[in-house]
Amino acid sequence: MRQRFEQQTSLGITPISEVKLPLKSRDELPQVLMALQYIFVTPELNEKIFSLLENKICSDKKKTGRKGMDLWHIIVLAIVRQALDTNWDRLECIANYDGLTRQILGVHANQFNEEDELEFSYQSIIDNVSVIDEELLMEINTLVATHGRQLLKKKENEEIKLKTDSFVLETNVHFPTDLNLLWDSLRKGLDTTSAIKALSNLQGWRKINCIRSQTKSIFRATSQQVFRGKDESQKKQKVNEYINVAKALHKRFVEIIINPPSTVLPETLVKLIIDLMRYNDFIKKFIDQIERRLIKDEKIDASEKIYSIFETHTEWISKGKLNRSVELGHLLLITTDQHHFIVDYKVMEGEKDAPQIKPLSERIQKLYPNKTIYSHSFDKGFFSKENLQILRQGKVENIILPKKGKLNKGEKERESTKEFKTLRNAHSAVESNINMLEHHGLNRCPDKGLHGYKRYVGLSVLAYNLHILGNHLKAEARKKEALLQKQRERYRQAA
Repeated sequence: MRQRFEQQTSLGITPISEVKLPLKSRDELPQVLMALQYIFVTPELNEKIFSLLENKICSDKKKTGRKGMDLWHIIVLAIVRQALDTNWDRLECIANYDGLTRQILGVHANQFNEEDELEFSYQSIIDNVSVIDEELLMEINTLVATHGRQLLKKKENEEIKLKTDSFVLETNVHFPTDLNLLWDSLRKGLDTTSAIKALSNLQGWRKINCIRSQTKSIFRATSQQVFRGKDESQKKQKVNEYINVAKALHKRFVEIIINPPSTVLPETLVKLIIDLMRYNDFIKKFIDQIERRLIKDEKIDASEKIYSIFETHTEWISKGKLNRSVELGHLLLITTDQHHFIVDYKVMEGEKDAPQIKPLSERIQKLYPNKTIYSHSFDKGFFSKENLQILRQGKVENIILPKKGKLNKGEKERESTKEFKTLRNAHSAVESNINMLEHHGLNRCPDKGLHGYKRYVGLSVLAYNLHILGNHLKAEARKKEALLQKQRERYRQAA
């Protein structure tokens, strides 16, 4: 059973609405905590966000039973992790020992009631933050960005100016080669076999540690010869030796799968056998690719390649204007407004920039159904004649979509207008937004699986939007503080 959050008013506990946050600190955390405090004390935002959390997390749960982590604690801890771009260990330390964060959590105790202090365990934090998913985060992000825009806009009918760009968020994988991917598959197969042996009467694997050590030595020697050796015949000899060892282990793993150690397998052993089948399939695949590429000198098509056996969704992305660099992950498309809020984002799976214009245009029209977009800017990677036509059919007054290559007379006139040049120069602000996002975790994703990857993106975007909102709230609070200081000085002089 989960509940929203009801702070216990007892001696020594400061209400969340009265928590004083530092106005002079340059760290990211106080601004983000200030935005979270604003959400908690603003009835409109509080009700909408907690309703979304309840519908997603508590809809299929019974109202009776053991008490789970409060929804407020889940969202605060998830955001703090992304705001600081930190790991679970540090988050557990902050949740239990950082006074400012615990005050916003509503659980900070002083010397009078230390015995009643709530503690958050490491595994509990991971399990509870993991119940949030990408769809829920998109809805919360839309609420925060929309409310933030209403708060920051300077006039009632303020124009909407959008900027769109993409960048690569890397997955947590090492640089792949056919040789080290085969070694990853072999060592995980041996680890799984070792686990099966520990739980059953599996025979024939007494020297499994020796097998692992010998296989690793052959892999390292082969890698040295392939990448540093000059004699082609020696390279192929070493590769054949490595492949033969891999084939022998592949056959032995097949024997375990076909003839498991007992007729009746417990659930734990069944899972291990399934894992072994998966790793054995990878072994077969990489043996085939190594033979074709290094022995037969064939070229492997990109569609056949896998870049990690742990994060199989990883893509090989080569992006750059002058110095093209290779990154392993996915392209992330973001759209920001003139107040720097991210109003739309998408993880692109096997997609490129140009085909994103049509679905993006449809999402923007749903987001602003009765409004005309004053401008929407892109870089040259998004250009195509079809995309220009799609944007013209939408409600966009100024389309900033520079063309690649040589311009004709009409295109020169379109791109040489003062408004086009001004808005094109302003487009560079999205690069600053991307840099800020990378400081909120979107540089390399440590979470596992595509589901974890997308959740990590959503949490980072939410932390970013809250940081932007917190910057505004902090600036307003500092203005009020400066005004009060002036009034105090006047009273002193008058006295």
